[in-house]
Amino acid sequence: MSIILDKVNYIYGSETAYELHALKDINLVIEDGQFIGIIGHTGSGKSTLIQHFNGLIKPTSGSIYYNGEDISDSDFNKKKLRSKVGLVFQYPEHQLFEVNVFEDVCFGPRNLGLSEKEAQLRAYEALKMVGFEEDLFYQSPFELSGGQKRRVAIAGVLAMKPDILILDEPTAGLDPKGRDEILEQIKTLHETTNMTVILVSHSMEDVAKYVDRLIVMNQGEVKYDDTPKEVFGHYLELEEMGLAAPQVTYIMNRLREKNIPVNVNVTTIEEAKEEILRVFKNR
Repeated sequence: MSIILDKVNYIYGSETAYELHALKDINLVIEDGQFIGIIGHTGSGKSTLIQHFNGLIKPTSGSIYYNGEDISDSDFNKKKLRSKVGLVFQYPEHQLFEVNVFEDVCFGPRNLGLSEKEAQLRAYEALKMVGFEEDLFYQSPFELSGGQKRRVAIAGVLAMKPDILILDEPTAGLDPKGRDEILEQIKTLHETTNMTVILVSHSMEDVAKYVDRLIVMNQGEVKYDDTPKEVFGHYLELEEMGLAAPQVTYIMNRLREKNIPVNVNVTTIEEAKEEILRVFKNR
């Protein structure tokens, strides 16, 4: 197991008039090789939670363990942790700063103390992994489209060869084509490397399609932690939290209300199609 959170609390502005309890007694185990989704309304604690995974934020109380080591210990190597638990922020421009794309992706490996040859090799491999066009390697990252910037930001983290990749809203602001390309690339990375992937998203359709495990945050607490099918079975409770289920969940429940005996636990369009065809064939 890679990461364990044990009774983690985090309070912004502790002991001030603006005190906010952002995380409340969080207990989580992040296993190796999982594809995990995290959803929750704005202010639910999602971003605060993921910044604890690689030590960017120190818990107010509780403990976080990485491969059995307490990351709060004075002799724990936080720099190594951040190379192994890579975080791609929601706004990629916050992570891009070099004169060209290739130099930007080389920055992380160089910072690890690798040779120039090894840093360049890792940068090349990472950019190819995310499907970035080779003729744009030496273009300024600030002249790229939103989708291209996302790919470069992800490549910059992948060049560090992390064991865990955390993506905070990686498709925000992208058109449907760009969103699908990014998510399919992430899916391929997970399948080919067995890397642990943690995807923070507002899109119920995206998490339903890609993740194996879904964590729902609500007012600083873990409300649900299960498979997407089980979590979206609580769609009425999710609505009370300001969330929703994938559209197919509502469609299948409406069909069941019309006495059509479909399985309401499907979560993707393809599954819904197969289920509806199965029912009508049996008729």
